[in-house]
Amino acid sequence: MASTEALTSRKPILRVAVPSPLRQLFDYLAPDGAEPAPSPGCRVLVPFGRRQLVAIVVEVSDRSDLDSSRLRAIRRILDQTPLFPPALFKTLCWAADYYQHPIGEVFAAALPAQLRQADRNQPSVWALSDSGSQSEELLRRAPRQRALYELIRSRGSLEAEAIRAAGYDSAILRQLHAKGLIVRQALTRDGTPFGGGNMLRQNAPRLNEEQQAAVDAFGAAGLGYNSFLIDGVTGSGKTEVYMRAMNERLRQGLQCLLLVPEIGLTPQTVDRFQQRFHCPTVVLHSGLAEGERSKAWKSARDGSAGIVIGTRSAVFTPLHRPGMIVVDEEHDASFKQQEGFRYSARDLAIVRAREEGIPIILGSATPSLESLHNAASGKSQLLRLTRRATGANLASMEIVDVANLALETGLSETLLYRIGLHLGQGNQVLVFLNRRGFAPQVSCQDCGWVAECKDCVANLTLHSKPPALRCHHCGAVHGVPAACAACQSRRLHSKGVGTQQLERFLRSRFEPMPVLRIDRDSMRSRKRMGDLLQQIGRGDPCILLGTQLLAKGHHFPHITLVAIVEADAGLFSPDFRGQEQMVQTILQVAGRAGRAQRAGQVLVQSRHAAHPLLQQLKHGSYDEIAQVLMQERSQADMPPYSHLALIRANAKSPAPALEFLQGLAAEARRHSGRLGIPVDCLGPIPAPMEKRAGRFRIQLLLRSQSRSELHGLLRILCGGADKMRLPADLRWNLDVDPVEFV
Repeated sequence: MASTEALTSRKPILRVAVPSPLRQLFDYLAPDGAEPAPSPGCRVLVPFGRRQLVAIVVEVSDRSDLDSSRLRAIRRILDQTPLFPPALFKTLCWAADYYQHPIGEVFAAALPAQLRQADRNQPSVWALSDSGSQSEELLRRAPRQRALYELIRSRGSLEAEAIRAAGYDSAILRQLHAKGLIVRQALTRDGTPFGGGNMLRQNAPRLNEEQQAAVDAFGAAGLGYNSFLIDGVTGSGKTEVYMRAMNERLRQGLQCLLLVPEIGLTPQTVDRFQQRFHCPTVVLHSGLAEGERSKAWKSARDGSAGIVIGTRSAVFTPLHRPGMIVVDEEHDASFKQQEGFRYSARDLAIVRAREEGIPIILGSATPSLESLHNAASGKSQLLRLTRRATGANLASMEIVDVANLALETGLSETLLYRIGLHLGQGNQVLVFLNRRGFAPQVSCQDCGWVAECKDCVANLTLHSKPPALRCHHCGAVHGVPAACAACQSRRLHSKGVGTQQLERFLRSRFEPMPVLRIDRDSMRSRKRMGDLLQQIGRGDPCILLGTQLLAKGHHFPHITLVAIVEADAGLFSPDFRGQEQMVQTILQVAGRAGRAQRAGQVLVQSRHAAHPLLQQLKHGSYDEIAQVLMQERSQADMPPYSHLALIRANAKSPAPALEFLQGLAAEARRHSGRLGIPVDCLGPIPAPMEKRAGRFRIQLLLRSQSRSELHGLLRILCGGADKMRLPADLRWNLDVDPVEFV
């Protein structure tokens, strides 16, 4: 929009956020008869170019930088009341500014798909209009309409779903509405549908001293915003502490939001909360059908759901009476969105809790260094749970040096002996290998040719079920070659071990013992995951084999041995978070062992067994390791002692992306020097995976000890980049507080 002197309009000016890549608001005139104008947070249908889009009202004004004759009118007002409560609305506006993302796309990300469409209104009910005196005459020859009219009158109001369930289709509804006998009303709820007593069932276990101290700390903090970090060893009963804290809010009729990192955790978590609480519990995640998701979203918004459990996008769920937010496994990288609107659900949850004026609890057995730093600086209260709730000891850990050993399908003889020993005692064993597929490489024994993805700088992974070569980065699938593509030799062989190959070996080695593989290839449906968890829960001896899906908070009381096949990946990672993430993964997986009364063991295979970090894992606590890593971060001036932003660019050839980022780097250095903003520019350089999905990827890292100064520079750079005429092939994005650098 051109910038001219602000002009006053007789009609209200609506500044709206349109779901587009443009980082600005757009002015529209309110439609005729819109009295009063829609409030901020309401949806409106607007003409945008040749399209009509659903936008969100951000501001209502009587002035615009454009003459009113140049403004287009809103097509339709879709909501009578805002979809976003004020605190959540403010959080979303903050997020758009903090992550430098177009505000229209931020609001779109916060809505269920059905509400991003103009023909899908917010949850509503049908009620009788003021024209009831005419019903006798208008419905004399329409028995089905009369029957529905009488049903609505007898109930006071009915949702559309309930009307359909009673056997009436939408045509009858439209006919009654056209005759003016019924009206649609926004579904709102006053009062509290639950509360007024202890919401926990009677089978709640007794808390130990540390758990009780944590619950008492929540109570002593009182109402209002407070941030807590529970640093509790695996099996220490963090979930029980969450439940007790939630109980105090639920009995007051307040709602609680629980965020978990993975879809696979939600069925287990939901079952546990439904068994323990008397109030409705709903779940929100991307694996739900849109109807299920919208229904759960509506239950949270109207206040009928007491507990809302979901993955990262659930942080945007509106709550009628918010009371508490809990982020479980807060260290997990899954809370960071890696595409589009690149937000951190954990960090947004903290901002939202502050805006709502409610407490937030972050919990983990291996807290992130950022969260530990916040606790040390007084931004949150640290609560430690140092022993397991059942009284069981933490599993003992042993590092198995395999540098000079002959391995059988990746496993040492020591490890195989221990697996057989534990199975023979009637226990369950967990084997962890964070590499899916059959083998990570296929090569030629004659010329050394390696099967590579033509669109990525990566090897193709061999899969056995079904047989194929797959790229785990771009999703390309190829048939398994019969001969070498370079020399036509048929002497092809696979290198390395994946979960499919290890599954086949373990089945043959320990037949007839069940081997249950849990990875993204085998867990294609929620039912499959649920069936396997039920089988594991029965306690029969078996081998669990899987990837990181097994490391995220599952409670397997019958596992006594955890075997970690390859533990070295993070030791020499180019990512400064590599060692932190490796330690967290090992300790989280190790925590699945010995959670009941049977003693647990953890065997970690490594080709670098003498590495100081692995020795610390064996003999020390996570807190001691975290302090060492924190000192290294401080010396390197990396988070949490500095703040990062990563600008990525990609194109079909490297030149346009490199040229674009070189220009931004020059602008960043110029503004940093002129304004006195201490910001380091590292790059531009090729990404660790330089080519992915046929596009070359270059990145520029910005670092500063001052968050505000870094964001001031980002606003300048984004504003300048938006005004550039870029090659049609070039794509770029900004990632604030990045957690991945691939």
